[in-house]
Amino acid sequence: MEIRFALGECSLGSILVAASEKGICAISLGGDPELLLQEFQDRFANADLLHGGKDFDAWVSQVVGFVEAPDIGLSLPLDIRGTAFQQRVWQAMTEIPVGATLSYAALAERIGSPKSVRAVARACASNTIALAIPCHRVVRSDGSLSGYRWGVEKKRALLERERQ
Repeated sequence: MEIRFALGECSLGSILVAASEKGICAISLGGDPELLLQEFQDRFANADLLHGGKDFDAWVSQVVGFVEAPDIGLSLPLDIRGTAFQQRVWQAMTEIPVGATLSYAALAERIGSPKSVRAVARACASNTIALAIPCHRVVRSDGSLSGYRWGVEKKRALLERERQ
């Protein structure tokens, strides 16, 4: 399998965007581009990894633009890889509007599994397509922030930008 990727910079730090022939399969945020690249290479160790081309740069620009101005929205073809349960959770997350949040418990109810709050939290933690699958919009029942794969400070910053 071939996966194209590119590293970029945004106001939250480094960003890595990767896509298969089906669509975006990874968006990662971090402070160290080398670490992002290493994690990406480890995750897709059996794929042919190619630097993105001219067309791919438009997708990277769209993702960076969304970080800077979330109200523009983000509409990209996605190559979502996960269990059926994870995919239900991730699909439900894409329906949370920009600037809104939903608790893990409410998300569990929304997918018809109200007793699966911990499994919903694990699905959020397993999401490797930041922003396009907006797990940063899922919060604790009291509205406070909890873990985020790319750091709670990035989660806070994303939510603050979306609420402006």
